[in-house]
Amino acid sequence: MDGTNGTATTTNDATTDHEADEAAIRHIIEESETAYNTNDAELMVAHFAENATITTATGTRVTGRQAILDHTRAALTGFLRDQYVRYEVTDVTFPGPDLALAHKSARATTADGELVDQEPSMVATYVLVRESGRWWVVARLNTLVASWG
Repeated sequence: MDGTNGTATTTNDATTDHEADEAAIRHIIEESETAYNTNDAELMVAHFAENATITTATGTRVTGRQAILDHTRAALTGFLRDQYVRYEVTDVTFPGPDLALAHKSARATTADGELVDQEPSMVATYVLVRESGRWWVVARLNTLVASWG
C-alpha cells in the first residue's frame, strides 16, 4: 500500500540485476516440463519449499512438500502417465529482490514432442522466494484454458 489513498503500488524491483535470477527460474520450469514428460515426481517437486501450496487445474489444493510429492506421484503414475507437454515461460517479474512471479503456458504434445494443442490448454502462476541463495516455489496455481469455439 502506498499509504496515501489505500491503493497498492505495483513495481518490478529495479534495485537488483535479475538476469541470473530469471534464468534460474526459467530452469526450474524447464525441469518441471522434463519431470512431467518422464513421470518424475521427485524432480517435479525438487524446487518446492517445505511449506509450499499448489492448486491443481481441477481445483484441488495441496499444502506441504511431502503432500505435493505424494499427489504428484499419484498423478504422474495414474491419469497423467501417458501425457506429454511443452511449457513456455511467458513472463517473470520481481516485485522485490527476493520475490518473483512467473507465468507459463502449457500445450499438450505427442511422446515425440509434436504439438497437439496449437493454443495453450493450461496456464500456471508461480510464486517464488529466494532463500539460502536459491529460488524456491512457494505457490503454484494451474488453470485450464477454456476453449471458446
